[in-house]
Amino acid sequence: MKTRKLADYLFITLKGLAMGAADVVPGVSGGTIAFISGIYEELINSINSINLSIFSLWKKQGFKAVWKQINGNFLASLILGILISIFSLAKVLSWLLENEPILLWAFFFGLVLASVFFVGKEIPKWNLGTVSVFVLGAALAYLVTELPASENSGSLPYLFMSGMLAICAMILPGISGAFILVLLGSYKTILDAVHQRDLIIVFTVGLGCVVGLLSFARVLKWMFNNYRVPTLALLTGFILGSLNKIWPWKEVLQTKDFGERTMIIAERNIWPWAFQGDNQLLLAVILAILGFCLIFILERAASKK
Repeated sequence: MKTRKLADYLFITLKGLAMGAADVVPGVSGGTIAFISGIYEELINSINSINLSIFSLWKKQGFKAVWKQINGNFLASLILGILISIFSLAKVLSWLLENEPILLWAFFFGLVLASVFFVGKEIPKWNLGTVSVFVLGAALAYLVTELPASENSGSLPYLFMSGMLAICAMILPGISGAFILVLLGSYKTILDAVHQRDLIIVFTVGLGCVVGLLSFARVLKWMFNNYRVPTLALLTGFILGSLNKIWPWKEVLQTKDFGERTMIIAERNIWPWAFQGDNQLLLAVILAILGFCLIFILERAASKK
């Protein structure tokens, strides 16, 4: 486990804030934020260290040994940031999605586009096999973004399963956990539960997330340990394919009312000049460039450190 100072953990909490904000938006992956902020593999390894052996370790050496094995300070700092972000930014992001969707999507589009280059350059050598895996990942992510949304469902077993699937997507760069919830029809139920502090639903979804996370982290760790380069190529493809979902200018094909809220069920990408209404092109381009540059600014800052 790395030796860190208090300031380091504050920065990890800030990264958690960014991950939480990304996970609230359908189309943006918290895993992408974890990757570009340099904590992705440590996160996977830390989650993977949580297993049944910690109970034996606790009995023999106490809680301190368990906390050290699971990299507890790192996980606690990151989870704190994610939770603060979800509970504080959920309303803000919901408002932006409803009132300024083009500007919000433009910023994230630039952010995610830059992430393709950022993650891709981690691959030491591109060859036919690597390119094939990259194309496969892009195609799979694109197909996921084209799937139709399901009807809203609020049963607890279904929400538990939704949490399991969404958390697996959340820790994959390029695959949005929030978008998976939209596809499953659980997004509004869970977002409203967060707003209304419905602890039963929040706990059910959270339990599903824990089960899914502990299971899927082992798969990811095995992939990184045994097939690191193909895994990086696959994740880079996922990020590229997800750009289809977050293109700012869209034509709405079908909507559905959920109480006071209307959600988009089907839509298609269009060019800005074909958009009916104020396409906010100049400001959207500026925000996309800002999001794109932000990735490389963060990378340079991390390199200097």
